[in-house]
Amino acid sequence: MDTMQGESCPFSFNFDPASFKVGDAVSYRVTGSLSGMPFAGTLLEVHDDHVVLTSDPADPASRMRATRDSRPVVQDEDIA
Repeated sequence: MDTMQGESCPFSFNFDPASFKVGDAVSYRVTGSLSGMPFAGTLLEVHDDHVVLTSDPADPASRMRATRDSRPVVQDEDIA
């Protein structure tokens, strides 16, 4: 998708929770003081009722549980 400046978005996100799979890039949100800001992450696990994602695939400790929505939601206390 082009931005108003004519630049392409560097990310290609999966917004379809029914087709989520490990390795997909997703745009996610967080609650609390960071609500309203968009974040990019990679799905590590996909479950029936939630996903586990990371904002840094190179850091094994960076794992966050999130809702299984088109834009997953991470609770601020779960931010890694």
